[in-house]
Amino acid sequence: MELVRQALATARDAETTGEWGGYEALLRRAAADGQRSLRLGLELIGSGDRVERATGCDLLGHASDQDGTVRAATVDALVALAEHETDPDVLWSLARAIELTYDQRAVPVLVSLAGHPDAEVRRRAAISFAGVSTDRPDGPDIRALVELTRDDDPEVRNWATFTLGFQICTDSPAIRSALWERTADEHMDTREEGIHGLARRHDPRAVPLLAELLDQPEGAHHLTFSAAQIMGSPELLPYLLDYDPGSPGVTEAVHACDPVRRARLDASAWDLVCELHRLRPDLGASVSMERFDPGLSLGLATPAGPTEYSVPLLLDRADGDPARAAGLVSSDFPAGSDG
Repeated sequence: MELVRQALATARDAETTGEWGGYEALLRRAAADGQRSLRLGLELIGSGDRVERATGCDLLGHASDQDGTVRAATVDALVALAEHETDPDVLWSLARAIELTYDQRAVPVLVSLAGHPDAEVRRRAAISFAGVSTDRPDGPDIRALVELTRDDDPEVRNWATFTLGFQICTDSPAIRSALWERTADEHMDTREEGIHGLARRHDPRAVPLLAELLDQPEGAHHLTFSAAQIMGSPELLPYLLDYDPGSPGVTEAVHACDPVRRARLDASAWDLVCELHRLRPDLGASVSMERFDPGLSLGLATPAGPTEYSVPLLLDRADGDPARAAGLVSSDFPAGSDG
């Protein structure tokens, strides 16, 4: 395939120039043909040339991301390659490809790479756990990530803490302990990720730490606003009001931390679900909140299957009127239709 040939040439140049953007674009285009990319990728990872093996891993990863039919064969090939591959650059690409298969069978490979002597390989493994996590508090991936949050390399700690704290949806005393340790990290980015991760688990110890981040002269990271929204703590409101409400995430965080607005939203959500039960009992309306994410969701059992609405966005469409919002939902699913 011509695109893969060009990608290989670009990869060899990029080792000198450091310009990898064209390489990734070429492989993403090539990977659109999943089955052909699978065949080419399998051929490349069997090469004696490390650039070809790394490119083969990258091609397989992109193909798996775009075409679910090639994932099983890709995982089998990557796991087999990991048993004898020693080149750090190839292992880096292998770890990234594993993330894009979304297949938990490859978790043991990442666990092994989490102990690799090369920091870049460990960092890539830390990132890649997000795609294949078991989400079990005692899973081998979680245990490996907890260890990586204590790595000697600050960027390994940073990415491991981000993956454990913000990318993975599980909680345990061991996870919170690891995140709490990082809130005292000398590496600022790692410290922030520890705080964000605690906030995502509604740990009250995060509130004063979030206030510190919001009070920084240079301003806060957008994930800090997301963390503040998840916590919904009134103590954070004065700090949030100092920010431009047009900045991403600020208004949502302000609304979540304002007790008056929050009480109003809760009451409107209750009125909305009650009105829907009166108007359309067949939809089985319910309101819920994700454990690790902000916001209220309206869940429906429609003929086409489960459907969700963001309660705040739905109420905005209805100018804040729960009865009107219920009417909008009902009109989306006419009674007696098959969806």
